[in-house]
Amino acid sequence: MRLLNLVGLIASAQGAAISARAPSGSKGVIVQMFEWTWDSIAAECTNFIGPAGYGFVQASPAQEHVTGPQWYTDYQPVSYILTSKRGNRTQYQNMINVCHAAGVKVIADTIFNHMAANDTGFGVAGSTYTHYGYPGIYQYQNFHHCGLEPNDNIKNYYNAVEVQTCQLDGLADLATETEYVRSRLAKYANDLLSLGVDGLRLDAAKHIAASDLANITSRLTPKPYLTQEVIFGYGEPITPQMYAGIGDVQEFRYTYVLKSAFLGSGSSISTLQNLDNRGWIAGSGANVFVSNHDTERNGASLNANSPSNTYILAHVFSLAHPYGTPTVLSSYSGFLNTDAGAPNNGTGTCLGNMGTNGWLCQHRSKAISGMAGFRNRVGTAALTNWVSPSSQQIAFGRGSLGFVAINNADSSWTATFSTSLPSGSYCDVVNGNSSAGVCTGSAFTVTSGKFSAIIPARSAIALHTGALGTGASNPPPPPAQPGTVPVSFSETATTVYGENIFVTGNLTQLGSWSPSNAVALSSANYPIWKVTVGLPSNTAFQYKYLRINGAKVVWESNPNRSDVTPASGSQSLNDTWR
Repeated sequence: MRLLNLVGLIASAQGAAISARAPSGSKGVIVQMFEWTWDSIAAECTNFIGPAGYGFVQASPAQEHVTGPQWYTDYQPVSYILTSKRGNRTQYQNMINVCHAAGVKVIADTIFNHMAANDTGFGVAGSTYTHYGYPGIYQYQNFHHCGLEPNDNIKNYYNAVEVQTCQLDGLADLATETEYVRSRLAKYANDLLSLGVDGLRLDAAKHIAASDLANITSRLTPKPYLTQEVIFGYGEPITPQMYAGIGDVQEFRYTYVLKSAFLGSGSSISTLQNLDNRGWIAGSGANVFVSNHDTERNGASLNANSPSNTYILAHVFSLAHPYGTPTVLSSYSGFLNTDAGAPNNGTGTCLGNMGTNGWLCQHRSKAISGMAGFRNRVGTAALTNWVSPSSQQIAFGRGSLGFVAINNADSSWTATFSTSLPSGSYCDVVNGNSSAGVCTGSAFTVTSGKFSAIIPARSAIALHTGALGTGASNPPPPPAQPGTVPVSFSETATTVYGENIFVTGNLTQLGSWSPSNAVALSSANYPIWKVTVGLPSNTAFQYKYLRINGAKVVWESNPNRSDVTPASGSQSLNDTWR
């Protein structure tokens, strides 16, 4: 047994160094630029990531890997030559330099656990290999051969030795307890650091004994930020806490709980106040995310196709709550094909707050980028003023620096909130920002620690002291005249650049079926488009959504939608383009 008998010593010896290695300063949010080429990451650092206030980009693995268009080929190393589908060593160095110039640090995704799974082949840089033979790097004796028939693959995740010495899905498992393998992995990591890499994500860390990882990472100069992938199954003998003395640990239980809470499947967002009392990694050493490249594919998390704006609202929560260091995944729309590689030959492209050419560009979402600025502003301020009037409505402050309210319910939320914010006029950074002292979205006035707001269904607002300004106050929704009720239209629709979503119908308030008089919906919560219209109470009506791009009008398919407004109160209609 070579398992973790040094864990306590490791944690004691290295724990003091963690804070120095963790993301620090005023910008601590990580963006995982999944499958983006080095050139496109460099451009995005300059064009958006740096100006938006993100602190780090996490780039896909840089080393030579097996050939093939699938995304997972990046995680099957062939050599430590810095040539991959993303670009070569020169392009990688340029990406680091450009991102640093934009104020953004770089985290390299690394694979210490294994090499490729295929029996023989060529890497993308032309290197030849066999399953246990990598010329000039590793030979048969540098790998584990655990003796499980027929293929040495892990069969029992409740056997710690098997998990850390047998093969993960046929991937040749490195003997990380040996001096040669340790020194070779450290040499690879130090090469990345010599180019200016600031941090490392340690893929499949669970499959490497913590004592081995501690030894390897102790050889790194300078000491980088470390985040370790340790996927924990309840009852398994290998736990995330075993790796806490080495660096940050990715807390997958957080991801699972967010999915359950925001979907209302066995939990609710009202249970999310205290996340440091659940037996997880302490928040100061946890790396957390709403989803990553694995969980968006395997159904373990929310993803960009999750219903009712839950994906965006979970990000608002994740970036507002003090637990953990947050990573935002920026990926592409083809993830439902679980093997599909990046679109557009890996060249990431965004326009405005949306992606193009198959990319999602979640990091550009108005709500997510606005909340990155929120987190930068509130820093380590304590969670305060928590309120939760229902299971799917929460609000809380971050000291005297910020305040957020999240309405994950299907009806609007009207409230007067008590905060520790100083008196003043604040811009809502979920749906707009502050530009030269003017709010591009709603403004809220805090007086003596209180402000009032109406938060639409499945929406949120966030205020902080770095986004002050005046503008349109958050008004009550229609009616503006007696005899009407506010009806909120919410349509989920993906669009291309230039397209906008409108609603029309058989009432004059909806334009009487005329596209030229149709009511425009807001894309602030894209891909969910929203608008609230005052309609006659207790009235049957029909309606339909349109896509309008200049002179081009596309109606959604028949039949017409129909509804009846209530006699009083309000109504929310949640639809999907058809």
